[in-house]
Amino acid sequence: MRVCIIAGTFNPIHNAHIEMAKYIKENFKFDKIIFIPAYNPPHKESDINFSKHRYNMVELSIKKYPEFEISDIEFKRNKKSYTYDTVSELYKTYKIDGKINIAIGTDAFEKIESWYETDKLKKIVDFIVFIRDNKSVDFEDIKKKGYSFQYTKMPFIDISSTELRFKIKNNEDISGLLPKEAEEYIKNNGLYRS
Repeated sequence: MRVCIIAGTFNPIHNAHIEMAKYIKENFKFDKIIFIPAYNPPHKESDINFSKHRYNMVELSIKKYPEFEISDIEFKRNKKSYTYDTVSELYKTYKIDGKINIAIGTDAFEKIESWYETDKLKKIVDFIVFIRDNKSVDFEDIKKKGYSFQYTKMPFIDISSTELRFKIKNNEDISGLLPKEAEEYIKNNGLYRS
């Protein structure tokens, strides 16, 4: 099975995440796209008590796409979420053809050498690096260090989770920015109001 993972805090999941997953499925012919919400991300401050809400929003938002799946692998670990540990566990869980792929934005990929166990990680994954319209990139140095990746570019969707949280808190219109399932969940649970 050919697998690509999309990992992140998803705080909240929004339509750019969904469109990225659809784009990957259509253009790279993966059998499965696995969303992995971070339980306790190492690079961001995160309220662990809020983690279940983030997980639930992703689960509800991808339910209608049979080729998308959510993994609670980082929740079961119940500690800091490191990509190397997660990917190593996925190889034990799934029958993988080739290497697991990771979809990643240029901003995150620029910091890849600072990731936990990065030298081990680069041997077991391939990266699909999404380039922003307004960004020029040069990752030749990273390539020389043994990281396997390819660039891709999809139509830019200008949505950020930070901006969404701000809009919700300030009662601004968020229609069309996130899946309706996530929007209803946020409303029903009174999230991001304070």
